[in-house]
Formats: sequence, C-alpha cells, structure tokens
Amino acid sequence: MRWESQRVDHDGNDGPGGNGGQQTLPGLPGLVRSVRTPEFANVVFHEVRAKSVLNKVPGQSRMPFGWTVNPYRGCSHACRYCLAGDTPILMADGRTRPLSGLRAGDRIYGTERVGNRRRYVATQVLAHWTTHKPAFRVTLRDGTQLIASGDHRFLTDRGWRHVAEGACEDERRILVPGDRLVGTGHFATPPKGGEDYQCGYLAGIAAGHGEPVDPRVLERAREFLTGEESISLPIQRPDVPSEEWHKGFLAGVFDVDGDYSRGRLRVGRTGRAVLPEVVAALRRFDFAFVVEEAGHRSGVCRFRLTGGLGEHLRFLHSVDPAHTGTNELNGVVLRSAAQLAVATIEPLGLELTLYDITTGTGDFIANGVVSHNCFARRTHEYLDLDAGEDFDSQIVVKVNAPEVLATQLRSPRWTREPVAMGTNTDPYQRAEGRYQLMPGIIRALAGSGTPFSILTKGTVLSRDLPLLSEVSKDVEVGVGVSIALVDRELQRKLEPGTASPQARLELVRKIVEAGLPCGVFVAPVLPGLTDSVEQLDALLSSIADTGATGVTVLPLHLRPGAREWFAAWLAREHPRLVPEYRRIYAKGSNADVRYRRWLGTRVGPLLRRHGLGPKATRPVDTAEPGWPDGSLTDPAKAAEPVRQEQLSLL
Repeated sequence: MRWESQRVDHDGNDGPGGNGGQQTLPGLPGLVRSVRTPEFANVVFHEVRAKSVLNKVPGQSRMPFGWTVNPYRGCSHACRYCLAGDTPILMADGRTRPLSGLRAGDRIYGTERVGNRRRYVATQVLAHWTTHKPAFRVTLRDGTQLIASGDHRFLTDRGWRHVAEGACEDERRILVPGDRLVGTGHFATPPKGGEDYQCGYLAGIAAGHGEPVDPRVLERAREFLTGEESISLPIQRPDVPSEEWHKGFLAGVFDVDGDYSRGRLRVGRTGRAVLPEVVAALRRFDFAFVVEEAGHRSGVCRFRLTGGLGEHLRFLHSVDPAHTGTNELNGVVLRSAAQLAVATIEPLGLELTLYDITTGTGDFIANGVVSHNCFARRTHEYLDLDAGEDFDSQIVVKVNAPEVLATQLRSPRWTREPVAMGTNTDPYQRAEGRYQLMPGIIRALAGSGTPFSILTKGTVLSRDLPLLSEVSKDVEVGVGVSIALVDRELQRKLEPGTASPQARLELVRKIVEAGLPCGVFVAPVLPGLTDSVEQLDALLSSIADTGATGVTVLPLHLRPGAREWFAAWLAREHPRLVPEYRRIYAKGSNADVRYRRWLGTRVGPLLRRHGLGPKATRPVDTAEPGWPDGSLTDPAKAAEPVRQEQLSLL
C-alpha cells in the first residue's frame, strides 16, 4: 500500500487522505508528513527530518554509557507502563492548570525570600509565550519527570541551577544527580468529573454535618442535579464504589464544612453512621489522618489530615472540592526533601516547543518544584499529544536518522565512545518493520568504529541479525532483551502490542546462535503476581535454555501516571494485593529497598543454578543489581546499578 495515499495532513476529512479526528503536527520542526495505515490501527506516524540523533548523556549521570541514539519518539508497542499528563502549575486558588494554558493576568503561586527563608506568595502572570529549543528530561527520585531547556533553572537547596551547560563558557552552575529540588513533589492527577464523581459528590454533600453555604458549592451541586448529565435523587451508594465516586464523596464532605487554613486541613464532620465510608475513602488514597471527637452529643466526628503541605495539596488536587480557600499558602516556608533529589538529566535529541512565562516574583511552581524560564510538556506532550494513549498511537519518526548519524560520526571530534539504543524508546518497535531505519544506523556506527548496544523487546531485531553478526567482527556489539511475563494472559493485559514471551525467548536464542552476546532483563517483576520461586525458576530455566549470557531481575518501577493507571488496574483485577503494593511503593516510584533485597536474595540461588549470574569478579548488590552480562559493550561497566527511572523500556 502506498503510504502517500494515507497522509493525514492534507485536510480535515475522514477519508484515505483525512485524519479521522487524529492529530497532525504542523508546528513540529522538520515535519515532512503525517500518515496512517491499516497495518497499524489508530496509529499516526509523524515523519520528521531531524537535525541531530546522537545524544550525549550528561557526565554526572551514572549510566554506563555516554551516548544514545533514538530514531523514534513514542512507541507502537502500546505498553501500559508509560502514562503522564501536562506540566501542572500551582494557581492561587490551590488548583493546577497546564503551563500551556496560562495567560497574562492569571494568579498563580511564586516564591519570595523573607529573611533567610523562602516562602510561597501569590503572584501574577505578566507574559506568556512559546519558543523552540533543544530539550532535556530531568527525572527525580520520586519518578517526577520534567522537560525543560538547558537554560531553564530550578531552585535547589544549594541555590538556582541550570539544567545544562550553555553554548558559551559562562561558568553557569548546573544541576547534577543528587541535587535536591525545593517544593512539595509532583502534583496529583485531578478527577475526571464524570457521572461517578458527580454521584459521589452529591452523596458527600448529604453525608456532611450541616448544610453547605458557600455559593461555589451550591452552584456545583445545582449543576450536577440539573445539568446535561443531571442526576436523580436519592443518590444510591454503589455496591463497589469506584475511585471517582470516592473522590467525589470526599470533595462533597469537605465542601459542607471542611476547611484548609493555617497549615491544617480538616476534611469535615460526619455522623458515626457515615464514618466507615469516609475512612474507607481516605485509606483508599493512602491519606494519613486522625479522627477527632467534635464534642457533639450526636457523636459527630471530624477528620483531619496529618502530614505537611505536600499531603494537603495531594488531597485538594485529587478530590477537587468546589472551595479550597484562597491564598492559604501565602507565607508557608518552602522545603526540600530526599525524594526530590535529581536522579538523571538527559537530552531528548529534539528541539521542542517550550513554554515561557514572566511572573511578578520571577518564578512559579511547576509540578511541585520551584522553577522559571522555559518548560514543556513531558516527553510526548510537547506535540499537544497525551503521554498515555498518544504515546502509543502518535509516533514521531526521524526518517533521516541514518544519514544524520553518519554525518555526526564523521566529525573529527567524535571519539568512538559506546552508544546505547533502546534506553528511551524501543528502536525495534513495530514501526521499524515499516521504516527500516536500524540497518543504516548500524552500518553508520560500525563504519565509524563505534561500539554500540541495543535494548529491545521487539522481535523485528531478528531481521538484522546477519548484519549485526557481520559488524560484530569489527566493533563490540551488546544486545539486551526484556522478558517479564510468562503468563500470556497477563502479558496481553499489561503489554499489548508486544511480542509474546515465547517469541522473545526465541529471539534470544537466535541472537546467541548468530554469535552475539545477549543479556536478558527480567523486568518488571510484579510483587505477588510474578515473584514466586516457581514462577521465577520456570522463567530463568527457559532463559537458560536459550543460551543467554546473563540475566538481571528488576521489580516493577511505577512512574507518576503509570502509578495511577496500574493502581486502578490492580484494584480491579487483584484487590487483595492493594495493601501490599501500598506498603512496597509508599515512598515513590521504586519498590521499597526491603522488597528489592528480598527479591535479590530469592533470585540469587536461581541465577547461579541456571548459570545466569554475573561473573565472579563482579560485586553483587541484591538491592541494586547491575546490567546483565552481554547487554553492554564494556563488561567493566556492567556492575553499574540499573536505573529504571532512566529506562522507559523497563
């Protein structure tokens, strides 16, 4: 089929040349065309001519390679581990709004120094515009990801720091891993506001002690009862309330007589008959709280959240009450925390549309951290695409990647440092079957004498095995394959669009038979679902049969966005495991160190039994395993801990 006839950038019609409601990207620098094809249902490919595809990993990073190449942006595997939202800005009413949606005159929060402390203060947006600059991804230890220009500055506990070095030698102070940003941490995702939320909200209004008097609350209740999706009274409690229902319920209880002032958040008062429902809703979202007797003869109780500003904002953003108070953060002291430490800073290799604002204080609060200058939506969202569904269905293809890379590698300044592929977006995703960019990339790397490694879960790689085998005679080649789920049914739910576990095992076998090393990442291991001795032993036995050169076992890593999606899936499919996951992931995106050590201790004997453990000369850390033998071109660097927050594929 000729793809030119499938272009979606001709007009707005829903036909062979129309987009059928799907987006085109006329503002994307270097855009050649946008196309779709029946071979990839509901996927649009945006073909661009990139200026650069060779991306330097910041020198402060602990990644065991210095350069990456990513010919694609977005992933047609459609894995469920990658979801996100717009960069939210903290408004003066306590709510959030995407940075791209701000306008001059909007009231937001900034900061100012009072004495020797910096405090939150309401300020005004004075100007708002867009620009195009090379973009960098900053990842924090709690999983928060922020996309910014190299000129952008974040406030750390050691002062303001730029994201990257400048074009001139201006001796600017730059962010390095370990720097702790100042703020509350990433903001919670607001409710969707559908019928479940509305029913829960009205039920919460009815359950609260007293009657609402705030005009905003009365207007919202009236809208829910008489709007286009009007709801009939009385409100019936569902047998199994959804998350949205419980969010609405807590918002309703708060809107009756809850309040947020002087650093204290009182959810509201209810009678004892309603107490279990409020407790269940608060526990569902892991809010820490205390129940206080209100001194009322009828046994009315008051619920008060414990924890600091971060927890208070999480409540307000998660449930979205109609009234939140105004300027209640004014004067509150800013703090930094361990979970806000920088984990990695890495270039995206693309010029993105970035957003800039000027405020009365010269800064603003972006996804929970203090910052100013240019910002973009995370990774995919700079294209006005959603980072969840659209990351699966809107693929940016750097169609000139082989030619641009060959030119860059011919530079006299190129020192043939190892290059890694697949650490961000899988180079052998399904789209590679159509575009066939990797053969040219492989030839360019090998022709320049550059060693390289590939990490993939795509069986399309088998097409290039003869080429990889040939070039491995001239340069070092490392290959890594990720395999997580032997259970085919579970794999279909969590990794739709990827090759089956059996197909990936066969891929490993073919790689080894071609004379190439192949390390396997057993990732992610799901606590309580795929971490039994029997399951791990069966999987490792199958991997050993393929001749793999090494294995690293890693637990599930839950980035913000992915965390919410997975939590909803887990509550629906395996509710008995919810308390255990709350414990294991209580501190952020990474599994608790106790679980990581437990898992490392469990798999250690199994790896040795099947001859898949690391070489004897390599130190072993059960909590921070290194890279599997064969996955990197430099075995000496394989002991570096695998940083899952840096590897989207895992």
